[in-house]
Amino acid sequence: MVEPIPSEYSRLSPYLAVDGADDAIAFYCDVLGFERRGDVMRSPDGRIGHAEIVLGDSVVMLADEWPEAGNVGPATIGGTPVMLHIYVEDVDAVHAAAVAAGAETVREPEDQFYGDRLAVFLDPWGHKWSVATHLEDVPPEEMGRRAAEAMGG
Repeated sequence: MVEPIPSEYSRLSPYLAVDGADDAIAFYCDVLGFERRGDVMRSPDGRIGHAEIVLGDSVVMLADEWPEAGNVGPATIGGTPVMLHIYVEDVDAVHAAAVAAGAETVREPEDQFYGDRLAVFLDPWGHKWSVATHLEDVPPEEMGRRAAEAMGG
């Protein structure tokens, strides 16, 4: 029997449009630790029509831009309101590797009141990534105190 929700996919899989999918795949693998999965489907003109990369049990699907089908990336439309979040072993090293590979820093790595060290960058294709390393489990009472302090209360 066919599974209505395939077991090899997480329930939510972002699908990114990029102008230069081959380079984006290399960036996501080299900088963020993704691995390629399956075959890349290409159109006769060489554009990637579908590719998949995985990080743990998370799948990200991506393709080159297809303006004729309304599929364009954030750089083409002037930015993105969406941020993708990934936990990593060493946020400082990942942030530095991203910047060295052409990403633009939005937020430098910094310890957060909720127990993570976090950085945010825009990749060269305009997608916004939040990367964090969890440093501390903060008890609820302490979280409330820290949140109020961080927000000026």
